Amino acid sequence: MWVSRVEVFDFRSYEEAGLDLEPGATVLLGSNGNGKTNLVEAVGFAATLESHRIAKDSALVRWGAERAVIRVSARVRQERDVVVELQIDPSRTCRPRINGAEVPRTRDVLGHVRCVMFTPEDVRLVKGEPADRRRFIDEVMFQVSPRYAGVRGDYDKVLKQRSALLRTAPSRSADVMRSMDVWDERLAELGGDLMWGRLNAVRRLADPMAVAYALISPTRDDALIEYVPSVSGLVSATSKAESARMLLSALRDRRDEEMSRGVTLSGPHRDDLRITLCGNPVRGFASHGESWSLGIALRLASFDVMRSLTGDSPVLVLDDVFAELDADRRERLVAAVSAADQILVTAAVAEDVPKSLARTEVYVSKGEVSRLDF
Repeated sequence: MWVSRVEVFDFRSYEEAGLDLEPGATVLLGSNGNGKTNLVEAVGFAATLESHRIAKDSALVRWGAERAVIRVSARVRQERDVVVELQIDPSRTCRPRINGAEVPRTRDVLGHVRCVMFTPEDVRLVKGEPADRRRFIDEVMFQVSPRYAGVRGDYDKVLKQRSALLRTAPSRSADVMRSMDVWDERLAELGGDLMWGRLNAVRRLADPMAVAYALISPTRDDALIEYVPSVSGLVSATSKAESARMLLSALRDRRDEEMSRGVTLSGPHRDDLRITLCGNPVRGFASHGESWSLGIALRLASFDVMRSLTGDSPVLVLDDVFAELDADRRERLVAAVSAADQILVTAAVAEDVPKSLARTEVYVSKGEVSRLDF
């Protein structure tokens, strides 16, 4: 897969901009604050429906404008062209189009454009909170199997309703207990599905991550990623149904505690990932270089998994990554990404990007985009 054109209207700092792209590597150059990242952010948003920089879509709309539009054209498996268009309106749900036709649900655009993006913020995958790692694993799942976006959306709604009941139930009457039984069964069905998906995603990521870390890092440390669910024993589940049964049992076992505290204590909203080097946990202990290398390894592992499961190479975005790496790790990263059909790189100066990366260079200045010809 590769993106042939990205267009934005009233998006971030741009009133209007368009950039034609080719397979291979393209480096977007320019001083910080001139709009390089905004362009690759648009590609990432078309693929994941999320920004890697902000939580609320309203911040994507240019100041003073009513709405923003992203349009990304891509070639899929060398045989089919697809155009994903998203209209972002702060006052309503994002409005999607595929090849000019409206689709009923925003999440229906997932899987049409696939993208793996590494940014400076991804150090949080190693040093940040569990929510950062849950978001990472879900992003991989949603792009490979978009139905999981619907599962998580439904789970979040049921979780909200069940948690509200826990907080507001005036007593443990028979009616309240029957209502809890209904919510427990629905939450276990959806949560078991999501946790089963996460378990299998982590299983698939483990080996590619170890390989990617070995390629990037000059050390010989063994990197490992493991799934840490909130339900004891769930990592041994052999089916989605078994995962759901385990979650339902945990909900029932902890009901008294949950009703006393007013919160749901078991479920995928409390999952985490454990990352270790040579058996030692890295959170709080990894060096800056190790953290960057692990973050990149996680993204490269997700790239490998998406490519193997879909039969198509996702677009790989490296946003201001090379500036944070030493010369050795830069060259190792170039070698590690060579299999990608398309790589989009942002950098403040060309010297940050190794010359070994054959590429086209584009200069971005004050919202103006111009290709550099040599």
